[in-house]
Amino acid sequence: MGVGMGDAIKQMKASMEEIDEQLKKTFQNMHQGYPDETLVRFLKARDWNVAKARKMLVDCLNWRIQNEIDNILTKPIVPTDFYRGVRDSQLIGVSGYSKEGLPVFALGIGQSTYDKASVHYYVQSHIQINEYRDRVIFPYATKKFGRHIGTCIKVLDMTGLKLSAMSQIKLLTVISTIDDLNYPEKTDTYFIANAPYIFSSCWKIVKPLLQERTRRKVQVLQGSGRDELLKIMDYASLPHFCTREGSGSSRRSSNGNSDCFSLDNDFHQLLYRYIQQQALSLQPVALFKHGSLHVELPKQDEEGTVIAETIERELNKLGEQNGLSHSLNGLKISSV
Repeated sequence: MGVGMGDAIKQMKASMEEIDEQLKKTFQNMHQGYPDETLVRFLKARDWNVAKARKMLVDCLNWRIQNEIDNILTKPIVPTDFYRGVRDSQLIGVSGYSKEGLPVFALGIGQSTYDKASVHYYVQSHIQINEYRDRVIFPYATKKFGRHIGTCIKVLDMTGLKLSAMSQIKLLTVISTIDDLNYPEKTDTYFIANAPYIFSSCWKIVKPLLQERTRRKVQVLQGSGRDELLKIMDYASLPHFCTREGSGSSRRSSNGNSDCFSLDNDFHQLLYRYIQQQALSLQPVALFKHGSLHVELPKQDEEGTVIAETIERELNKLGEQNGLSHSLNGLKISSV
């Protein structure tokens, strides 16, 4: 990596003194009192290459300014019924904390339809959850567990995943690219639960295409993964779809763990109220207007393009093997 870790951090800190005041201000908003830890995240994302890490960070800061990310939590998705539709079609929630204090995010990949709004609403929603995580959940966990918490665990539920649902891979790639470029090294581990055959087949193809740093973070669980996850978190923190010994369910649990995707869940209630309060504090007399915040969508990098094309090709092969070629009709990963 050319320079030692300590020297790399010093060089990054020195380079941040040279940026303009506007960039410094948004950097302060981003690091939430932990500048060194933030610099380390970007260095890790660029394999400790200082020049590349600096460029990545400055690009991120410019992206935040151009898209008003610092104020995104003052821009609610309205009206309430429309917001409910977004939440019901983009399943995400927080089920608790790991034994080490990392927030456990649950994502219902298999049953998310992404069909109730335009891509811009889903991107806006995703970034708002990222910012709420960084500004509210991580500081709360840091205080609760008495040490700095700056990463989370994500458990991805593949229940109900079908070939047709994979047509949304480009939307998922956009969201993933936003995370990779602007929120690097925020996820400690990705756990894949309730993986059907279609996922297992694609994973075997995609896994060799991923960077080693990314591959190490992904763990495919057996069935619901309950026993494996209980090694790192208490039962009460298990996502509801992981509470069964076998395959779970994205929407129901008979074991007492609440549906963390539901708008009635504490996470969503607190998130919704927080955004409403932030909006009112900024514009106390203004009416909230219906309309998405158009965040600049990132261009897919070469690696992402190869992965999307590979998935598309393999899905069509699977369709032909299973007599689904007519219904798939030469599936094309939909554009955003």
